[in-house]
Amino acid sequence: MYVEEIKNKQKNKTYITVLIRETYRKAGKVLHRTLANISKLPKPTIEQIKKIITKEKIYSLDTKSIKIENDREYGAVYTFFKMIKNLGLEQTIYSRGEAWRNDVIAMIIGRIVYQGSKLSLVNLYETSALWELVGHETSVRPDVEKHCYEAMDRLLERQPAIQKALAKKHLEDGCMILYDITSSYVEGDYENSEIVAYGYNRDKKRGHEQIVIGLLTNKEGCPVAIEVFKGNTPDQTTVLGQAKKLAQEYGVKSVVFAGDRGMLTPKRIEEVTELGYKTLTALTHPQIRNLLEKEVIQLGLFDENNLAEVIDPEKPGIRYVLCKNPSNAKQETETRKAIISKTQEALEKLRISKKKRTIEELSANVGKTLAKYRTGKYFAWEIKSNILQYSVLEEIVQEEENLDGCYIIRTDVSKEELKTKEVRESYKQLAQVEKAFRNLKTVSLELRPLYHHNDERIKAHVFLCMLAYYIQWHMTKKLQPLYEEDGKGKKREYSLAIVMEQLKAIRKKTIIIENIPLEIISTPSVNQQKILDLLEITL
Repeated sequence: MYVEEIKNKQKNKTYITVLIRETYRKAGKVLHRTLANISKLPKPTIEQIKKIITKEKIYSLDTKSIKIENDREYGAVYTFFKMIKNLGLEQTIYSRGEAWRNDVIAMIIGRIVYQGSKLSLVNLYETSALWELVGHETSVRPDVEKHCYEAMDRLLERQPAIQKALAKKHLEDGCMILYDITSSYVEGDYENSEIVAYGYNRDKKRGHEQIVIGLLTNKEGCPVAIEVFKGNTPDQTTVLGQAKKLAQEYGVKSVVFAGDRGMLTPKRIEEVTELGYKTLTALTHPQIRNLLEKEVIQLGLFDENNLAEVIDPEKPGIRYVLCKNPSNAKQETETRKAIISKTQEALEKLRISKKKRTIEELSANVGKTLAKYRTGKYFAWEIKSNILQYSVLEEIVQEEENLDGCYIIRTDVSKEELKTKEVRESYKQLAQVEKAFRNLKTVSLELRPLYHHNDERIKAHVFLCMLAYYIQWHMTKKLQPLYEEDGKGKKREYSLAIVMEQLKAIRKKTIIIENIPLEIISTPSVNQQKILDLLEITL
């Protein structure tokens, strides 16, 4: 450990920076790092510190004269603060360093590191270095209205420009776009909201109103744009607007628009095609059966490894790639057997029941049972002399079982542009959007539940979460070597949560020795340093 003075001359004026530094070895090389900047201390104090470090003066220190104050989390917030700068997101949000931009950066980092409400984030001002990193005075509590909500309003105004910049950076003509939607429930009363409504809840959260969220990513799953729709908006009705946005706002041409089978319906495919875009999606089960009935395909063509590609003579420009997933096949078969078994148990209780019912009442009960388990097509039933008789339609069950694990990918992309195996791999990439939603909605970023009682604030919150995922996505990509080298099963050491805890363990604190205050950042451990190196962060 040593004290270093750095002199910098500017316009006939000399600026002196005084640093406490130490040397260390890494890969056989001697390197240096800064432990504290003591430039603002009085000169006598700096001289005293020099003597302590060089042992020119030996102190017999009373432990009571040593104090540790302002111990706060530093490693994680600093890492993401630097990543935002390194990725150019700071300039993308706004080119000038205005206070609201810094507050937005604090909220993006806070969403990744701490989650929780905006109020809880400002209340971390004493235990985290977050707010001082973005320019706030140390140990002064930010104002939630000014530094969070007003900053969110400015961010929402900038959303179109920010998304346009992200699209320019991550999309190019001829690229593949992944698109999917999800829902997120809200808490509280939203009588005056134009976007909160009851609808199909993908979280299985009954009794809650919701919003619908559409997310656009590139082929690798890097998010570029997000939009909030009314809570009762059907999936496929959002497609055309997103396709137009790509063409008109982002200027992207010749896109391959990939979406799941519920999204890219025949009508939506037609609309997207009219914009000059190509599509990639999967067929529904009725569409697969239609091809079987027309003898365009045969069941024997479905194989896990040897992919078959078929052209429908009626639609020569369309390619069908036949795929099979044995794992899904087993799961689908077992699930069907289980619900058929539960249906049989419920029907048997109705059959042997001594309760007196009219034919209409008994029929209604049977209908409710079949509707509950969605197994009506698997059963034949009738009521004779007020007694229920039923049987399982084994032929239909077998027909369904034959298709278990089978799926067909439909695309109008030529074979020269996308080979058969690439078609399947491209469709599998839709899992990247699902992964994005999992990260956005669950413990990683905790988008839900929503408590903002203002439509514009809800939209700003969702966009803020997308920007947080944008940083997290780049973090995961940079840490891929760490995960690839990691052990398996019980030997596994790293996960996103563990990486976050490792970074959080790097602390910033004020150590006071005989009334001399020193700002100290804890030295990273071997594992912490490995993470920082992969993320290209220097403390």
